[in-house]
Amino acid sequence: MQGLEGDWLYQRIVDDSPEAIVVADPEGRIRFWNRAAEEIFGYRQAEALGEMLDVIVPEPQRARHWAGYRAVMQSGQTRYGRDLLAVPAIRKDGARISVEFYVVLLRDDAGQVAGIAALIRDVTARWQRDRALQQRLRTLEAASGQRPLDDAER
Repeated sequence: MQGLEGDWLYQRIVDDSPEAIVVADPEGRIRFWNRAAEEIFGYRQAEALGEMLDVIVPEPQRARHWAGYRAVMQSGQTRYGRDLLAVPAIRKDGARISVEFYVVLLRDDAGQVAGIAALIRDVTARWQRDRALQQRLRTLEAASGQRPLDDAER
């Protein structure tokens, strides 16, 4: 029986993770793409490798994405190593999805950021359920004549 140590363990975790693992270099070019990334975004690994992150970032969010990406590359700091980021994304077929992710800054031996790994999950179904519930609540509040609660009261 193989022990729980060695490179095979890391490879299994990455390959079999239910969360997409996407690694990009300092320029934002995709350098790693696991099976879950294929399932979530619809691109096979061979199609994604070498492409810019624009393949999964919707056009309206690209300017903000790249400004933030460049800032992280320059500063070597991000709050999204601990804080979950929720954003829209785009699949190969053009469908927009909602994703949440954390990032891991990948540093070289000198401590410089050599790339970013993102651990991504598709939360589209949950986002749609939440949106439908919010709409239903607004409708019920309007029908009952109650003042709608603001976000702080919910």
